[in-house]
Amino acid sequence: MSHTIFPRTGTGSAGTDIAGDVVADFVTAVGDRPQGAAIVHNGSVITYRDLAERVRTTALRYRALGFGADPPSGQVGVLVSHTPAVIDQLLGILHARATYCPIDAALPVARKQALAAALGVDRLFVADRDPHAPTTLRAYMPDDRVAADAELPQPSWHRDDPAYVLCTSGSTGAPKPVVVSRQALAVTVRALRDLFALTPEDRVLQFASLGWDTCLEEILPALTSGATLVFDDTAHSGAFPPFLRMLAEREITVLDLPTAFWHELVLFLHEEQVGLPAGVRLVVIGGERIDPNRLRQWRDLDVGHVRLLNTYGCTETTMVTHAVQLSGPGTEPEVAVNDAEAPLGRPLPHVRDHVTDEGELLVSGEALATGYLGLPELTATGFPVADHGSGPARWFRTGDLVTRGERGLLYARGRVDEQVKVLGVRVHPAEVEVQLTSHPAVAGAVVVGERLLGRTSLTAYVVPAGETTPAELKRYLRERLPNQFVPTRVRFVAALACTSSGKVDRAATQRAAAHHDNKGVVR
Repeated sequence: MSHTIFPRTGTGSAGTDIAGDVVADFVTAVGDRPQGAAIVHNGSVITYRDLAERVRTTALRYRALGFGADPPSGQVGVLVSHTPAVIDQLLGILHARATYCPIDAALPVARKQALAAALGVDRLFVADRDPHAPTTLRAYMPDDRVAADAELPQPSWHRDDPAYVLCTSGSTGAPKPVVVSRQALAVTVRALRDLFALTPEDRVLQFASLGWDTCLEEILPALTSGATLVFDDTAHSGAFPPFLRMLAEREITVLDLPTAFWHELVLFLHEEQVGLPAGVRLVVIGGERIDPNRLRQWRDLDVGHVRLLNTYGCTETTMVTHAVQLSGPGTEPEVAVNDAEAPLGRPLPHVRDHVTDEGELLVSGEALATGYLGLPELTATGFPVADHGSGPARWFRTGDLVTRGERGLLYARGRVDEQVKVLGVRVHPAEVEVQLTSHPAVAGAVVVGERLLGRTSLTAYVVPAGETTPAELKRYLRERLPNQFVPTRVRFVAALACTSSGKVDRAATQRAAAHHDNKGVVR
């Protein structure tokens, strides 16, 4: 082909930093391994050169629609699913200098609508005709009427340009859109490449939901280091025997799993007395506390060659900020023998942290998000400027309570507010309560996090206002919220307990319900 797949990277106009960007790092990987496998999808290979051409075409299509340009313009709402098309969209939108706003195509229609509104997009694009596309939102295919030999303009992105916007659960009952800059993304991706010690020989499984930022820590470090990213439908089958066979057949070397899923995997391996395929060298987990029993069982398995890495981070701090190795080659002796409590980790080199007198963890550094889209007051509250020993700086209030132990390791001690982590996803009970109380047969509801069978799950305490059942309320929530937001248990109560000021008291409601029988409980 006569055209250039990507323009040369280098130093752009004043204020730009073309070389320090994930797209530039991807271009370098393409130049180093043009015929190497960038993606394997159910066994079919896409080379780095072919992927680069797909990304270039996608960027041209969005440019033709008016996205990108200088200054950057437009959040691009994209319906995404577990196929290589998500990579075309992510890197193509970034290369066009637009802002990537993914919405998981498998979410309920009502949730897609809520996310689209929070992200400020009035239309959604699909890479392929998708059966999950909502009927009440206009879904478009990017315009494919671009010249085959068209050239992209010289890239001129800036460090502060928004790279993507992702939503987190909000205390007001609405999703909170978090804006992450290109600088924050680039700094984090480079740190994760080092943390994971990725090489072109690695094969990284794409496992995480594409609506949460964990997927980006699978995708971008891999494709900017020359490694292979593996999509496989079997990864989401829900059964461990085919999952393990797939890991062996696809020669997976790196897994990034929610802690809750890892707990279940360890139990299966322990009960069946089997190990992971020999090719797996790194397992990354994160999202909630580690069950000490599962950690002991893991260390008893034949996985001595596998590095187990526990990670911590928030959407507002751009993926991972803290990490510690819990087992495998190179594990610190003190950590390797501690089964009582697994630490969250230490800050990565690009991260600064501070623990307040009250125990709340604050995070600062180059990877801090820009703030909440269209929510200046919430941004000011969540990202205060303060001096914690090294001059005034922006900090993010994580809301997580921690203690700092020996050798600088952090240990979790709960939350400042009521937020909980369910299957690795941060859920604010208020968002679930808003949906529950919109049901005509619900007069009031509170939702709390509880430990059930070794994992954190939600329990809803509901005051009925008419005929309904726990199953009906769960169905109602599934039509509006992600699966992680749907309570495992629904309990009917006569009334909600309140504080002396009239506010609903979640803890008191939970205690009162414990004195009643379990009628109306669904487990």
